[in-house]
Amino acid sequence: MVLTYTQEHVYEHPWDRVTSAAWRKFTDPNTPTILSHILDVHTLSRHLDPVHGVYISTRSITVRSPTLPFLLRHVAPSPTILCLETTFVDAPRRSMEIVSRNVSLRGLIEVEERSSYRPHPQRPEQWTAFRQETSIRCKPLAAVASALAENVEHRCAERFKQNSVKGREIIERICKYLEAEGSNRLE
Repeated sequence: MVLTYTQEHVYEHPWDRVTSAAWRKFTDPNTPTILSHILDVHTLSRHLDPVHGVYISTRSITVRSPTLPFLLRHVAPSPTILCLETTFVDAPRRSMEIVSRNVSLRGLIEVEERSSYRPHPQRPEQWTAFRQETSIRCKPLAAVASALAENVEHRCAERFKQNSVKGREIIERICKYLEAEGSNRLE
């Protein structure tokens, strides 16, 4: 079984400000207190595709794993999960796509998160449309474990939803900071 959920949000800020804020999300000084499950972030590679003009960045993100049901703690005793995040930025087309997947625990659970930032269709110069789709698949150990797998999927989905809201709050706050910083330069 695969559990998929989608969230959409409209940032009342232009695309370039929102994507700048998204890049700063993990380096903002207040992030560790808000996203306390993020333990470490490292940029592994970044380059510009010379043919398509798309900037591609890959980061490793270490997160604190959610508390697993007792029966699964022996299978996955580590308190951390390693994820890979790949970001594709097509600045001329004003499109930013982010794909995140867990690398560790893939034999037990697979999580894929796809996010996109694009100019809002009704107000493309002022607003940004954000869409996030998360798929969670717990690989049951046996037919009897399917109820347990479903429980883990739902628990993970709830955690992802809560963290997604926190992430959007961080980006909103950074956007306001960038907006204020920009208006101070004009004075």
